[in-house]
Amino acid sequence: MKKSTPDLMQGTLDLLVLKALAEAPMHGWGISSRIDAMSRGHFRIGQGSLYPALHRLERREWITSIWRQTEKNRIARYYELTPRGRHELDRAVKQWRLYREAVDYVIEAS
Repeated sequence: MKKSTPDLMQGTLDLLVLKALAEAPMHGWGISSRIDAMSRGHFRIGQGSLYPALHRLERREWITSIWRQTEKNRIARYYELTPRGRHELDRAVKQWRLYREAVDYVIEAS
């Protein structure tokens, strides 16, 4: 049975992209594949969502990009976290954990 992809809450995609880039620079396809793997197939991010997010994160100076050759000898844009992006990732993870805790309180309330 195929898993359905849940809708992402606003801001969650940014967190997922920053987390995917935390280990190493990668191109768009790699970011999408990494998010899919980290979420165990729950989040499949299409190009129509990914590339606007990457451009937004670049404008905010949370990531930077360079063109370089891939393992398959193609030219691709590689994205990398900036120090500001690492700081934002830390902040976003803390914020997410607080949010998740608050939602758990509401769900468990009788």
